[in-house]
Amino acid sequence: MRQYAIRRPVENTYLVRQLDRRRLRELLGVFGIVCLVGSGLLAYTWVHIEIMRTGYQVNDLERTLERLQEEERRYRLEASFLAHPRQLEERSAEELGMVTPTLEQTVFFHEMVP
Repeated sequence: MRQYAIRRPVENTYLVRQLDRRRLRELLGVFGIVCLVGSGLLAYTWVHIEIMRTGYQVNDLERTLERLQEEERRYRLEASFLAHPRQLEERSAEELGMVTPTLEQTVFFHEMVP
């Protein structure tokens, strides 16, 4: 003997869903852990990038310092070369047309009247 089941549509109009508090707590816990780990990774990345940027700045400043020190050495050498009496005499004769004074043009200290 065969029995047949009659299918009736199920009416869910009176069905009420309740919040599963345990599932919500687990979801919030996982979300909190993911946020903590993510913020930790972001902080680590930011610190690492700042260290790299600062290192590049230090290298640039060291190169600039070396270039300026070399330039200062060249200027000191040029200043000492130009301050030599022979060099001063040659430059004054060439650029300003100055010549060595004669004996008549020379005024001695004891001849000067106050």
